[in-house]
Amino acid sequence: MDYDTIDADGFGRSLRGIGLNLLVRDVKAECAFLETVFDMSCYQVTADFAIVTYAGQVFQLHADGTYHSNPLLGLLPESPLRGAGAEIRLYETDPDVAVRRAINAGVTILQPPGDKPHGLREAYILCENGYAWVPSRPRESD
Repeated sequence: MDYDTIDADGFGRSLRGIGLNLLVRDVKAECAFLETVFDMSCYQVTADFAIVTYAGQVFQLHADGTYHSNPLLGLLPESPLRGAGAEIRLYETDPDVAVRRAINAGVTILQPPGDKPHGLREAYILCENGYAWVPSRPRESD
């Protein structure tokens, strides 16, 4: 699928399985964060919307204003953080590399890279919208 040229109707009809749509205050800034820190690709980026791909998966970003008639809009917090309790796990991203990039970009690191007992090396990086992005890789054998 050509994410640069597909229209909204065709894109919507193509979606299958589970979908992820993140409401953000600034779509362009969130895309810059995702591209810089995690090597994601963003398509059809506007002030209102973007298609994002990561490791063969697709998800969407929408600006708050596009949800004018959506029931979720009234639940968004007024304070800056809105993603509490959600972890967006990126199993194809080296946490050490992502944290270095995030630090260089001035992004908040909630937890530096570390080996976890569940077999992963992971870190927690907080975007300006309050979503916890968790780059993870299988840890090296002891």
